[in-house]
Amino acid sequence: MDHGGELEHSAELIDAADALLICAGAGMGVDSGLPDFRGDEGFWRAYPPYARLGLSFVEVADPVHFAADPELAWGFYGHRLELYRRTTPHSGFDILRRWAAGKPGGARVFTSNVDGQFQEAGFAGVAEVHGSIHHLQCLTGCSAGIWPADDVTVTVDESTMRAQEPLPSCPGCGAVARPNILMFGDADWLGERSQRQLDELQAWRRSTGQLAVVELGAGLAVPTVRRQAELASAADGGLIRINPREPEIRHGRGVSLPIGALDALTAIDARLNG
Repeated sequence: MDHGGELEHSAELIDAADALLICAGAGMGVDSGLPDFRGDEGFWRAYPPYARLGLSFVEVADPVHFAADPELAWGFYGHRLELYRRTTPHSGFDILRRWAAGKPGGARVFTSNVDGQFQEAGFAGVAEVHGSIHHLQCLTGCSAGIWPADDVTVTVDESTMRAQEPLPSCPGCGAVARPNILMFGDADWLGERSQRQLDELQAWRRSTGQLAVVELGAGLAVPTVRRQAELASAADGGLIRINPREPEIRHGRGVSLPIGALDALTAIDARLNG
């Protein structure tokens, strides 16, 4: 299907904007080779040992396991930590950075992704609404707060997806540490770091002029990113929704592109430079 009109409209919105708000979900990382865990089947394709165990993504991404079976919990999150460290952000990140460099207000990022790919690609001003796998907190809730995982290495037996000792530990009390990620049914997540990022994002939005919102790979299962994009673009309709599976815009104005992130960004960029 030809999406020429939508791509032209997208280029016009970006060209006219004073600043860009990039709202990204798991689909943004697919072109870098990262799994998006769409449904149990997608999760099990990425991690076959969990299919054999009959464990879903929701069950594995549960803070209870860090206390009940920390080797199982760190098997999953340790593997993800190393995967994200090894992953090179795709060229769509560079396209977005180049667009932002030409705007007086620059760009900010609102993302549910915990992978740190935007920071790896050179972005500042990233609001990670669900936290980051590159930061840790104490499982017991002691006073250690949140600290970087830069020096943490987790060895995982990929046949069983269980982590081997020693597990990451709290520098304050020595208890098992956990990622500073908002998990399913998580009452103990420390959200202070993410809240500071969100506060900075809100202050930036109040200081910008005309805004173009580029939403990438944000689905309906956990619609946090889609809601942020819709709210941010409500005033002028400057929403560009890029999603090959769920591209519809039900409320307000905007552009719907049923294309993958990298292909869409590359096609819009060609029109901006044409």
